[in-house]
Amino acid sequence: MYESATEASRAVVAGFFRALRAGDMDALRATFAPDATWILRGGLPASGTWTSPDGIMDGFFPQIFGRLDPDVPVVQDVHRIIADGEYAVAEWTTHARTRDGRRYDSDYAGVFRVVNGQLAAVTEYLDTAYASRVLFGS
Repeated sequence: MYESATEASRAVVAGFFRALRAGDMDALRATFAPDATWILRGGLPASGTWTSPDGIMDGFFPQIFGRLDPDVPVVQDVHRIIADGEYAVAEWTTHARTRDGRRYDSDYAGVFRVVNGQLAAVTEYLDTAYASRVLFGS
């Protein structure tokens, strides 16, 4: 069956969130192209451009997920994925608890670029003031 770029982009982004929710690090790592980038806007300690599956998975993600209580599941409620060609925009809410016991409920939007069935680029947007206060205690 022929799958359009739009359908493929939506499917890859949905697969990323399935792997993230399942904690399947191998599947998650495989969603990223070798030269993938993840950009987090703002002035958080984790803000910047992260490159490659290793840079994203071993550098960026631990800076965020390391702030969260590992005994409490992190849940991403995906509200929608809107796709057009090789781009998809996802909107989701993350629910978690910080290591110091505070609730973390944050809304996100991400622009995902999908090339050859993998994530080539992600730009993530969130309330950085909230994340700074709750996740990073500043």
